[in-house]
Amino acid sequence: MNLRRIAKIAFSSLTSRPYPESPAQGSAPALADALPQGFLLGTATASHQVEGGNDNDWTDWERGAHPDGTPHIKDRTLSGAACDSWNRFDDDLACMKMLGANAYRMSVEWSRLEPSEGAWNEAAADRYLAWATRLREAGITPMVTLHHFTLPRWVATQGGWMSDRTIDLAAAFAGRVARRLGGAVDLWCTINEPNVLMTMGYLKGIWPPGMRDQRIAAGVLARLMKAHARMAGAVHENDKKDADGDGHATRIGIAHHVRIFQPASRSPVDKVVSGFMDALFNQALVDAHLHGRVQLTVPGAVDIDEAVPGLAGSYDYLGINYYGRDHVAADLGDPSLSRQFVPEDRPVSDLGWDIYPEGLYLVLKRYGSLGLPIYVTENGIADRSGMSRPAFLRAHFDALVRAAREGVPVRGYFHWSLLDNFEWAEGFEPRFGLFRVDDDSPDKKRIATPAVETFQEIARQLGLKPEAP
Repeated sequence: MNLRRIAKIAFSSLTSRPYPESPAQGSAPALADALPQGFLLGTATASHQVEGGNDNDWTDWERGAHPDGTPHIKDRTLSGAACDSWNRFDDDLACMKMLGANAYRMSVEWSRLEPSEGAWNEAAADRYLAWATRLREAGITPMVTLHHFTLPRWVATQGGWMSDRTIDLAAAFAGRVARRLGGAVDLWCTINEPNVLMTMGYLKGIWPPGMRDQRIAAGVLARLMKAHARMAGAVHENDKKDADGDGHATRIGIAHHVRIFQPASRSPVDKVVSGFMDALFNQALVDAHLHGRVQLTVPGAVDIDEAVPGLAGSYDYLGINYYGRDHVAADLGDPSLSRQFVPEDRPVSDLGWDIYPEGLYLVLKRYGSLGLPIYVTENGIADRSGMSRPAFLRAHFDALVRAAREGVPVRGYFHWSLLDNFEWAEGFEPRFGLFRVDDDSPDKKRIATPAVETFQEIARQLGLKPEAP
């Protein structure tokens, strides 16, 4: 056990703040002089959540239950046809044009492209390439995520992220996708939220494969960091085509979920546990890029310190997924060593998440000193009524603008999500979409929510031109 590193984390938790102090909020500055030319304003989706018709480790998980009989998916729904985006890309593209978006973050489904080891679905690859090409023709920059939580069944049965072999398999997959789509794609995201995948699947056991083990979880996060390095190298090696003519064939990063961990009290124990959570969940992935080492510490359970070839400097940008804040109380009986909650007097989303726009400003300021371009790769709210989303969107975008005015190199914002979709263990109940999806209509009609007008207003201020429906 590296006692020196543990002591350093504990001491910093007691004596420093991981986020800068926030100045008083004022009126939002004009977007034209606050954001850089070429700023990307878009939406985000994930293949399993919108495409429909997938067959992977998640489709298996959806049919099962926890040992106590609780279903894996809260509303007992299956992803099934989802939004049927696999067959209705024209409808999705029309929604993007209506918004005035100039960017779209999408993912490719590994199980669809490689349904069995070594096999390759050329028709599926052709369709993804056609989507990326059509986006470019419409003036919409594609950002393609290579791994967004799901694994092919054949990878999962070989151990998934508990096996070192998955690193090799993911790198080979990334290289093949880069060769196929590189002519239309320059902006790549290797892995979506490695820390969330580790937490939900291997620490809390809420997602597949349903593990609750600190050592296994830390090993998984280490493998995901190694996989990122290998995948980034494979993309650089296989995508030599500069799709937009800016002199860069590839720009590669991750989508990193960052949360504010607020100690629940002035108790030193709450502060130390909050600091450990921040170090493991928020900082470890960034430090890996800076130092080229995987360094993960959980007192009494985990001590990983390993150099990883190709990891140092492997981010061309940092993607930030931001949804809110957790108050943290120590609970040493829990695998995470803590209990996270939201005080009763706080405004919350339909999922009970703290609505804290100031946190996005604080996160951007924290990571702005890295010298990397930053994209907000996800930000959104579960809001079934649709009435809270306009204010949520405006408040968070204002926070982004404030950070940009103070020198943070923010290069884009992707709202989660374009459509209401399958929200993993929560099923279809949470509504994150700028557009509703009418499941009762034969064409799964997309219906604009009130936040569409807010998005269009931002687009116009950036000089973009929303199209009439």
